[in-house]
Amino acid sequence: MSIISKMKSELFTPPFIQQSAEIARCAMTEDGTIIYANDAFYQLCETNADQINNAQDIFIFSEEALNNDSLSELPTGDHDIHIKGNPIITGFYFDWLTTANNEHYLVASATDNILKPIADNDLNNLIDQIQDSRSRIEYASNNVIDIKPTNEDFAEFMSMTHEIMIVTDEQGLIITANDAFMNSFGYSPLDLKNTSLFNFINEEDKHNLKDTIQRITHNESNEQNTVNFETRILARNKQPHWVEWRQKHKDGKIYFSGQDITGIKKQQQNLSRRQKQLSEAEAIGHMGHWYWKIGDDNISWSEEIFRIFNVNQSSFKPSINSLTDLIHKRDVGRVIQVFQRAMIEEKDYDMEFRALRNDGEIRFIMCEGRCEKDENGEVIALYGIMQDMNQRMLDEQELLQAKDESEQASIAKSRFLANMSHELRTPLNAIIGFSEMIEAQMLGRIENSNYVEYAASIRDSGKHLLDLISDILDMSKIDAGKHTLDLEEVNIQDIIDRATHMIIGRSLEQNIVLHTGNVDNSDVNIVADRRALTQIFLNLLSNAIKFTPEKGSVWIECCKMEDQISLKVCDTGIGISPNMLASVLRPFEQVSTQYTREHEGTGLGLSITKKLIELHGGSLHIESSIDVGTIVNVRLPYSAAIKD
Repeated sequence: MSIISKMKSELFTPPFIQQSAEIARCAMTEDGTIIYANDAFYQLCETNADQINNAQDIFIFSEEALNNDSLSELPTGDHDIHIKGNPIITGFYFDWLTTANNEHYLVASATDNILKPIADNDLNNLIDQIQDSRSRIEYASNNVIDIKPTNEDFAEFMSMTHEIMIVTDEQGLIITANDAFMNSFGYSPLDLKNTSLFNFINEEDKHNLKDTIQRITHNESNEQNTVNFETRILARNKQPHWVEWRQKHKDGKIYFSGQDITGIKKQQQNLSRRQKQLSEAEAIGHMGHWYWKIGDDNISWSEEIFRIFNVNQSSFKPSINSLTDLIHKRDVGRVIQVFQRAMIEEKDYDMEFRALRNDGEIRFIMCEGRCEKDENGEVIALYGIMQDMNQRMLDEQELLQAKDESEQASIAKSRFLANMSHELRTPLNAIIGFSEMIEAQMLGRIENSNYVEYAASIRDSGKHLLDLISDILDMSKIDAGKHTLDLEEVNIQDIIDRATHMIIGRSLEQNIVLHTGNVDNSDVNIVADRRALTQIFLNLLSNAIKFTPEKGSVWIECCKMEDQISLKVCDTGIGISPNMLASVLRPFEQVSTQYTREHEGTGLGLSITKKLIELHGGSLHIESSIDVGTIVNVRLPYSAAIKD
C-alpha cells in the first residue's frame, strides 16, 4: 500500500464526512489526485484506495463538460459521468473549494441523495479537514527514509559481512575480495594480487567454474540473472572448503557471493553414512522403521519395509488404505484396533499380524510402536518398527516339532528300557538263584571243583548285570516321572551307619580306610525317602571307593544349617579334571582314564544320585583336584518337597 493510500484509509475520516457517510463523496486536487474518498464512494465505484489515485482513472466526463481533459476547467454544478466505463450514467455534483491560502480542491458528491450544493458551514468544515489531511500526506511523503546505500555504505557492509565476496573480470582474474574471503581461507591481499580465482579452486571443480563463467558471460539474455553453483576453495593450508556461490555478470565484471558450507557438507556426509549404516542394519535384521502423523493419510516407510511387503518403492505409495490392503483380512480389524487404542490410551504397543504379499506368500510381521506427543501432551503421531518374523516363526515351529519328536522319542526310550529291564530281571534272578545252589552243592557234591568256581562266576556276573539293569530301570522311571518318594521321618545317623555297614566289605578288599569324619551333627531327623537316601549314600561311597587307590581314605562329614543339612562324601582318590565335572553328572558318562576303564559300570550312578537329590528339593555339588581327591557336597532340606 502506498503512503498516500495508507493516509487516505487511516486519516481521512473527518467528523463532517462521517455525518454524511450515506453520500458517496471524494475530494481531489486540480490535477485530479484524490486526497479523500469515503467508503460510500469506494462502494459505488467498486474499488479501493489501493487501486486508484487519480479521478480521471475512474471518472469519464462528456465532451461538453470536459473538452480539454483538464479538471481545472471543470465548471461547478451537476455533471453526468460514467464510472470506470460503466454504461449507466451516474450524477455527481462538483464544487470548487478555495482555502484561505488560495489552494483549490474539487469536491465530488453523488446527487442521488442531495438536491443542492453543500451548505456554507459544512463546506468550511470540509475545507479544514481536507487541509489537515493534505498536511499529513505531505509530511509523511517528505519524511520517507531514502534507504538506497552509498558506495561507502557498500564498502562497510562488505567488511562486516560473513559472506564471501569476490569480483573478477570475465577471465576470472581477481579484482577485489572482501575480508571474509581472506579470513576464511588464510590469504592476504598480496596473495590475491594479479591472481586468477582458478588458482584457489580445487582441481576437480575448475571445469565447473569455467562452465558457469562461460555460460553467464556469453548469454546476453541472462546478463542480469544470477547463477548458483558449488565449488571447493583451497585454503592456504591446502585444505578444501566447500563454498556455495551466487554469481552475477554485469559491465564486464563477475560478482561472486558465497558461504562456506564445509560444515554442512560434513554433516550431510555423516548423515548419509549413518543412514546407510541404518539401512544395512535394518536389512540384516529384516526390520524397518515407519512414521505416521495423525490425520495424514500417508505413512513414511524406510527402505526395508518396502522389501518386507515386497512392493516397489518407486511406484507404491504407503498410506493407511494401501497398508490395510497388504494385511491379511483376518488381521486388519485387530491392527486398526491396536492403533486406535494407542492414540486413546497414549501407551506404547506391540502386535503381530500376517502380511499377504503380491506374490501370494503370507509372512508374519511384528510391529512395535510409540506415541509422539506435543508440548501439551497430546498424541500427534505414531512411529515404530516392523520386523519380518517369518523365518523366526518357521524356526520356532520346527523347534516345537523337534521338541515334540524328541519328547516322544525319550518317552519311547524310557518305556523300552523299563520294559526291557523288567523282562531281563526275571531270568537273571533265576540264573543267580540256580548258580548259588550249584555253588553251595545243595543237591549233592560236585566231583569237579571247577564247576563250583564256574557257578560262582555265573552268580557274580548275574548280580552285576542285575545291578546294571536296576540302574537303567531307576533312571528310566525318573525320566518318565514315575519315580515317587515314600516320605517319612528319617534319622541321618541311621542312614550313614547303614550305608557304611553295607560298603565296608568292599573297602576292606581294596585296603581303603572308610570312616565317619565330622558326624557329630548327624543325629538329626528329616522328612525323606529312606530307600532313596540309602541309595544316594551307597552310590557316593561306592564311587569314592571305586576311584580311590589302595591305602587311600574315604569319609563322611555332616553339618546342620539354618534351613538344610549339608552332607559330604570325601576321598583321596584320582580326582576329576575341571572340564569333566559337568559331564560326569550326565547319564552314561564316565571319566575317560585308564583307571576308570578298569572298572565296569554304566555311568548312571552319579546321574541317578543327582536326580534323587533333586526329587527331595536338594542339590549336589562336586569339588575335585587331580591326584588329590574329590568332595561331593549334598544339601537336603529338612522336609522334602513332593514333586508332581
